Amino acid sequence: MDWSQKLHFTAFLIVAAAATFIRGIHGYAMVSGTVFCDQCKDGQVSLFDYPLNGINVAMACPDNNGQMTTWGEETTNWLGNFVMKLDGTPDLSGCVAQVTSSSEQGTRGCGTGGGTGKSPRLMFRMFDMEMYTIDPLISQPAEPMSFCPKSSYPQPHPNPVSPATPPSKLPVPPFPPAPSLPHLPPLPPLPPMAPIPYLEASACPHQSWMMPEYRCYWKVINPDSKVGVVFGLLAARKYGNDITLWEGMKGRGEPYKTLLREGTTALLNSYNSVQFPYHPLGVILHMNLALMGSTQQVLHTALAFLRANSGNGRFTCKFNPCK
Repeated sequence: MDWSQKLHFTAFLIVAAAATFIRGIHGYAMVSGTVFCDQCKDGQVSLFDYPLNGINVAMACPDNNGQMTTWGEETTNWLGNFVMKLDGTPDLSGCVAQVTSSSEQGTRGCGTGGGTGKSPRLMFRMFDMEMYTIDPLISQPAEPMSFCPKSSYPQPHPNPVSPATPPSKLPVPPFPPAPSLPHLPPLPPLPPMAPIPYLEASACPHQSWMMPEYRCYWKVINPDSKVGVVFGLLAARKYGNDITLWEGMKGRGEPYKTLLREGTTALLNSYNSVQFPYHPLGVILHMNLALMGSTQQVLHTALAFLRANSGNGRFTCKFNPCK
């Protein structure tokens, strides 16, 4: 199972948990998906991309005359996820979901344009309840980021040669003899390039993330974010609706508290370094699976996060004090 499939499974788990809270509604459909920032503008989700919050996603479906009309619109949360709820059990086979607009505060410059729309896929149907998922949608910056591989940039086409003169028959001027150059002393070595923080291998323990001088590294999520918003309704049921990530980082002495502390730390590390062992969606997936399992599974997952956050003997914490 690759991480894109894990994304769909995680969204299904979160939406299925939400269904347990709904009472008195007969017949409804839920559509879930995620929006990513396509930093390299290559039209696909890669390791350089990250989930976007504050993105508006609309789903349009054909009416009786074949005209596309908007059936629902939602905004992505801090993890880039959106969930649309539709009354009844409509046929969504001809519908298309697409990024429509964004708020500059949530996109950080990655909301100038979106990719192609995606059709919902039925994942689950039982009684009068249907669950659909949307393949990852993308929003793009105005230009590719400087750290992107050059192969992902659009390549200019060479100037065509006039068909009247085949390239093999073009005149070639003679080259003048090369002048003799004086002997040059050896050049000094170039200074090493400063590493790009996101591409640099780094893993920091929860103690480092709680230090005031490193607060600027909380980029995608902030300390006041609610645990239930970040990790989903299963976490909200276990830890409550009001607990924040900062409060969860202080937990210790009990498996579920340790899981929340190390899971939050792993999520922060995954957003901070592309070489961290867990992808952000993988952290959320393992967190939800642990909350659905036994106490032994909770402890096992917490210890796995703890090992990753300590660097496993291969990575160190690359934090520098914030300016």
